Amino acid sequence: MKEKSLIPNERIIQSIFFIRGQKVMLDNDLAILYGVETKVLNQAVKRNIERFPVDFMFQLTKKESEFLRSQFVTLNNQPIIKQNKRGIHRKYLPYVFTEQGILMLSSVLKSERAIQVNIQIVRTFIKLREMLSGYKDVKEKIEAMEKKYDQRFKVVFDTLKQLLVEEEKPKRKIGFSQK
Repeated sequence: MKEKSLIPNERIIQSIFFIRGQKVMLDNDLAILYGVETKVLNQAVKRNIERFPVDFMFQLTKKESEFLRSQFVTLNNQPIIKQNKRGIHRKYLPYVFTEQGILMLSSVLKSERAIQVNIQIVRTFIKLREMLSGYKDVKEKIEAMEKKYDQRFKVVFDTLKQLLVEEEKPKRKIGFSQK
C-alpha cells in the first residue's frame, strides 16, 4: 500500500543544497515543510543544542548566505525577513541541517506533521543516495569496458564519461567591463 505524501518529493529535493561538502537543508525551508515559523524551529534547537553538534547543524557565513540568496529569483521567497532601506533580508544568518541533524529535529519537534515530514525527508535523502550510487556503478562499468576493448571505442567511452560528469560551466560576469 502506497503512503500519501504530505509534500511533493520535488519540493524537498529543491530544498537540498551542497554546502561545505555536505547535503544540507536550510532552517527556513525546514520550517516551511514542518509548518512552523523559522524562529520556533531555531528556538527548539537552541533549547536542545546538545543534540546538534557541528556535524548535525551549522550556521552559514555571510558570504555563503548571500550566495544562496542570489540563487533565488526574488527575496520574497524567504519567510522570516526584515525590511530595511536596501530591501528585504533575514535578521540572522541561517542555520543548515545535515541529514543527521534533520533526523534529530524529530526529537525536538514533536507534532504529528513534523514526524511525517521528517520520515519523508529521510526517505528522499535515501533515494538521492541510491541514485548517486547508481551513477557510480555505471561509471565503474564503463571504465572496466574501456580497459577491455581497444582504441576503436575510445571516442564512445569518452562521450559516455562526459555524459556522466557534470562539468562546471564558467560563470558570466555581471556588470559592465572597461576596455
